[in-house]
Amino acid sequence: MPCPFLGSMNQAFVRNYGSVLIKQYGNLCPILTRGFRTLGVDETKCPFIQKNSIVSEAPKEMTEDIVENVPTYQYDKFFSEQINAKKKDYSYRIFKKVSRLAADGMYPQALEGAENRRVTVWCANDYLGASRHPVVQDAAISAIKSYGTGAGGTRNIAGNSQMTEKLESEIAKLHKKPAALIFSSCFVANDATLSTLAKILPGCIVYSDAGNHASMIQGIRNSRAPKHIFRHNDPSHLRELLASSPTGVPKLVVFETVHSMSGAICPLEEMCNIAHEYGALTFVDEVHAVGLYGKHGAGIGEERGVEHLIDIVSGTLGKAYGNVGGYIAGSTLLVDTIRSLAPGFIFTTALPPPVLAGSLAAIRLLASEEGRSMRVKHQAIVRYLKLSLLVAGLPQLPSVSHIVPVPITGADKVARVAESLMKRGHYVQAINYPTVARGTERLRFAPGPHHTPEMIDDLVTALIESFHENDICFNQFIVNGACRECSMEYKVDIAYEEPVKYPVAA
Repeated sequence: MPCPFLGSMNQAFVRNYGSVLIKQYGNLCPILTRGFRTLGVDETKCPFIQKNSIVSEAPKEMTEDIVENVPTYQYDKFFSEQINAKKKDYSYRIFKKVSRLAADGMYPQALEGAENRRVTVWCANDYLGASRHPVVQDAAISAIKSYGTGAGGTRNIAGNSQMTEKLESEIAKLHKKPAALIFSSCFVANDATLSTLAKILPGCIVYSDAGNHASMIQGIRNSRAPKHIFRHNDPSHLRELLASSPTGVPKLVVFETVHSMSGAICPLEEMCNIAHEYGALTFVDEVHAVGLYGKHGAGIGEERGVEHLIDIVSGTLGKAYGNVGGYIAGSTLLVDTIRSLAPGFIFTTALPPPVLAGSLAAIRLLASEEGRSMRVKHQAIVRYLKLSLLVAGLPQLPSVSHIVPVPITGADKVARVAESLMKRGHYVQAINYPTVARGTERLRFAPGPHHTPEMIDDLVTALIESFHENDICFNQFIVNGACRECSMEYKVDIAYEEPVKYPVAA
């Protein structure tokens, strides 16, 4: 039997709007309401529904407001578990609120916490205080007034200024290389360069030092090239691995000169010679050496006279040079290849004018006679701290560089000692996993030329008290300022050496 309601309407209208009619008036139909929930062909006698698939298949207009309870992933629960795991093993990082002061008579102090309590900073990588040098500050301020605070875009779009190329030329000159390229950070420089090179060189094999920084590890991983890891600063193991490598295949040997967490310095010449013997390119990270070693501050390569053995050198503008950014230097073709192919360079906003100007001024400052004097004073202060720790019986890892690591096993213990030191007015960051392996936790001290012997004496006293406060045993030689055995008063003299006189080239 035809539906009297629908039968009274134009059939074309019913065909076009039948689903809307059912939705609005279906509950008034005695036949339709019997099976309204399913609307299946076998569950209703309505001849209209049986002949119209649009209605029998439950059109969109009838189901769009039905919300089913679909289970969703518990994102916050997952994130909470991750954070709680970090807190449980004491590797969760809490950033200290520390505003370093730059004025004369205040540096290297800082304002700490909400109360702006004055503390002495011992862990900054602004090793020589270049960030607060008036020459560097004036250059940055002048650049802001002339060119503003921002670069305006990537190097390809409005971000390539005359000052950009002047800085790259200065870096290339510093490292005695034909070309250089600057990046937003040295993490990006290492990652972008290694991932690009190892990816585009056909069949490239990478040989990586076990102690390499996360930026180099990340770049190698991103390249997906096959890799071999040799023991930290071990030329014999490197040779062993290279000797079993296929001939005629591109190879990269990747390592650091000064290790950031142990202070060890690699056997640079030997490792470069081994790499070249087997036809490999050397990629050498001088991040913790530039500005601090060599006649012009070019790093360990310059200090040892083996710059020419380094095929690609990477460095930073954010540590001894007191600004921000990173760079590589090498052959013209190699640098141009990275410039043209590395996404980490191509798609990043260029460094801003004050950073360019400040970095250029800092490189020139540390290459000058004043820079050499700063390095001499820096090394003297480092020696004073090492000797003071030794005499006090406090532990320290063997280091031939400016980095002074004090081992305290256990992430919980090293965190507590760092907190005890902060209470006594000394800021040094606890170093734990993943920066260093579990079981090798430490405090990492980086004294600079603006620290004084009196500051170090106060620091050593605070360290002794903090060790006792946290029940950490050590072989204490000094009690109340005198030797525990003979009662002789303890005093370490600091001897500032005259700057090394380098021969001046004709």
